[in-house]
Amino acid sequence: MARRKLTKSERRSLSDFDLLASFSGEEEGRVLRPFGGKALNELRIYWEHRARPAQLPPAGDWRTWLVLAGRGFGKTRLGAEWVRGIAEQDGRARIALIGASLHEARAVMVEGESGILSVAPPWMRPVWRPFLRQLHWPNGASATLFGAADAETLRGPQHSHVWADEIAKWQRGMEAWDNAMMGLRLGSLPRALATTTPRPVPLVRRLVDQAGTVVTRGRTVDNRALPKAFIEAMLRDYGGTRLGRQELDGELLMDLDGALWTRDLIEGCRLRTVPAALAKGDAPLLGRVVIGVDPPAGSDGDACGIVVAGLGADGCAYVIDDASVERSTPEQWARAVAHACHRWGGDRVVAEANNGGAMVASVLRAAEVDMPVRLVHASRGKSARAEPVAALYERGRVHHVGLFARLEDEMCGLLAGGGYAGPGRSPDRADALVWALTDLMLKSRGVPKLRVT
Repeated sequence: MARRKLTKSERRSLSDFDLLASFSGEEEGRVLRPFGGKALNELRIYWEHRARPAQLPPAGDWRTWLVLAGRGFGKTRLGAEWVRGIAEQDGRARIALIGASLHEARAVMVEGESGILSVAPPWMRPVWRPFLRQLHWPNGASATLFGAADAETLRGPQHSHVWADEIAKWQRGMEAWDNAMMGLRLGSLPRALATTTPRPVPLVRRLVDQAGTVVTRGRTVDNRALPKAFIEAMLRDYGGTRLGRQELDGELLMDLDGALWTRDLIEGCRLRTVPAALAKGDAPLLGRVVIGVDPPAGSDGDACGIVVAGLGADGCAYVIDDASVERSTPEQWARAVAHACHRWGGDRVVAEANNGGAMVASVLRAAEVDMPVRLVHASRGKSARAEPVAALYERGRVHHVGLFARLEDEMCGLLAGGGYAGPGRSPDRADALVWALTDLMLKSRGVPKLRVT
């Protein structure tokens, strides 16, 4: 069977060894021939060839390397190889190995399948003294284990390097980290590596924004060595969920103080499909479908928010699509609106017209949007318009059918009382959602206040 040709992006993400495995026999011979017969063995042995680019230390003058990646990415192997490289190159290295507990530090970081003892070559294998919690290399380098749960044990010891594993689950994270950093003062360039599946705990949030930190991100699927059946099961069971974004894609999903929506609130409203029980005879699952549109002010700035929602026979609203487009001309975003209308059988388009109502109407007509178009003018701020819609979520009146990552990120950036702290300059997708749900669920109550043209 012919091998699929890899894209340039896929090639850049592979290790030298995996890239070689993607070659044909003829290509492999041509690449290895100049290096002699030992080339393939070296590719198998040396970490700089086995590692994917994201698993190698970043360049530059950094103090903390923070690796936020999904489960199975290879964080433990990355950390063990980083420690191994330091210890083998510097006999004066004094390394702190910090796990959530002493048990986890020993079981995962030292004795684990991808731990330090596993990756060490026979000629440079450290002596492991578990009762002293120490590793000693033949050249004099040493490492000592600590548990973050006993943060006081990190007060006093000095180190040249620190590997801190799964910091997002440390019970006394801030205290343990601060004690470790105050002891990170040996050698000419003391450095720390923190590896973790991301969670928005205070320590992780602080490190992401801290000067001197370099962040590497990665996904579970980046590790081509994982069994195909495992990847398929994870994507089937957790793809399209908040847990999947965090645990598989390695995304740091943060809740902001005062946000109108939280991640848990949205996750509690998520469904995989519209409930079939809503259908009555030949009636459609959703009796009425509205497309909310937040047009951009220009073609080179914000996105055009296009969100589709429908009303079920149970009186609940179902968000079924985020068809938003970015950096588009008026003709392009109008065509996207028309496509969403035809795809979902829309009954009405509700479009904000603050930035030129006549233009919005004419552009939609030119795109053959063959259904009623309702132009609305906002008389209140974005957060004020969104508050009654957020209340619908709290009452369980709105459901998301699937995952809409970028829309949900914007929703979680809208703050009560005004303000936006989400991605991008403006919550265009969230605004389109608000217009659609207001028309479906709140229009008859007059909330929010609209001037209709």
